[in-house]
Amino acid sequence: MQILEQILFITFYLISGLVAFYFLLPTGLFVLHYLAGGKKDNYLAGYKTKTNHDFEFAAIITAHQDTRFIAPFVDSFLKQEYAKFKVYVVADDCDVSGLHFTDERIIMLKPEKALHSKIKSIQFAIDHFTNPHDVLIIFDSDNLVHPLYLQNLNRYFQKGFRVVQTHMLSKNIDNTYARLDSMGHIYYTFYERQVKMQLGMSSAILGLGIALDFNLYKEINYKNVVGGFDKKLQAQLAIKVKQIAFADDAIVYDEKVEDAAAMEKQRTRWIYSYFDHFKDGWRLLLAGIKTGSAGRLLLGATMLRPPMILLIFAMIVMMTIAAIIQPILLYWWAAIMFIFVANFTLTIATQSSQKGMFQAISKIPLLISCQLKALLKLKKAKTNFLKTEHQKIIYIDDLLKNELDKKPVL
Repeated sequence: MQILEQILFITFYLISGLVAFYFLLPTGLFVLHYLAGGKKDNYLAGYKTKTNHDFEFAAIITAHQDTRFIAPFVDSFLKQEYAKFKVYVVADDCDVSGLHFTDERIIMLKPEKALHSKIKSIQFAIDHFTNPHDVLIIFDSDNLVHPLYLQNLNRYFQKGFRVVQTHMLSKNIDNTYARLDSMGHIYYTFYERQVKMQLGMSSAILGLGIALDFNLYKEINYKNVVGGFDKKLQAQLAIKVKQIAFADDAIVYDEKVEDAAAMEKQRTRWIYSYFDHFKDGWRLLLAGIKTGSAGRLLLGATMLRPPMILLIFAMIVMMTIAAIIQPILLYWWAAIMFIFVANFTLTIATQSSQKGMFQAISKIPLLISCQLKALLKLKKAKTNFLKTEHQKIIYIDDLLKNELDKKPVL
């Protein structure tokens, strides 16, 4: 009986320590960020130029059963101040009769048989490349790119990076749910991308705006991936390259969800992808230990971090047990939560300049409610991609006109 009690105590402290680690990790990164001198004006200042070659980019946009956003996306690319690119539009299960582009750099592709898969759509575009390309960039159908997107991105590849996550900003913060969606992205972009880039570590990637060496992409192996392909991509790329860069000045715009149903569907997909790619996180973590790479180790730990709703649930369980066996630990949990909340609030207040973002913090219970409902629908995500529906049709010129002093802001 005594041995069993010891095992239970050890398990309790191990789980408590792990939960506390994930709640305190952002604060630790903020301290490192501060010690390193704060945010840099130029992320590339510490990297030597490896080549003056101007890279040729192949942009792939995957549209599924919806062509409304194709024209605005293509328009934003045709306004690039960098000319060496081609755009491959994969219109999967779409009616493209109303789309006509005269610029030879825009390649319209319509699979004869519906693909119903982002990975398959990407491969379909690759199979129809008109000429060799240096860099592949993956986009969602609702994205727009800033006119300086490719020009700025080119400099990162000239510095020798083979994988670059570009900076995703919000197309819309029209209501509470869009702000909540954007707020989470602001927080994680700062700690998982900006700070890590500053510290010379690999940045976390997204499912859009990820640019990578084409030959490197061909080495990636996918298997039965319905959703969360970006996690599979991240785990393999972080092992293959020294550092995944973050391009703060290469701006891609993305639409945020605008109602509870869309947010619930989005969170269901995200939570499912965490469990579906848990092994990939472990492989990356072990690779970091084996190679002594702090960047891989931290990125692997990030992939293994449970969704926030599960972390909160675990914390409540640990606090309940602590109240029974060692009440003094409740003071430690109170301190941990105070630090986490203060750090989160400070991050949102300092990293966003769009009106209404800070006030949206008070609406976080709505986000928690969506996540709780999402947990109940995980089985559905196993066989259904749970596509997020988008509504915000806007052109890049109009978007830039609406921004304060013409600068992209979160």
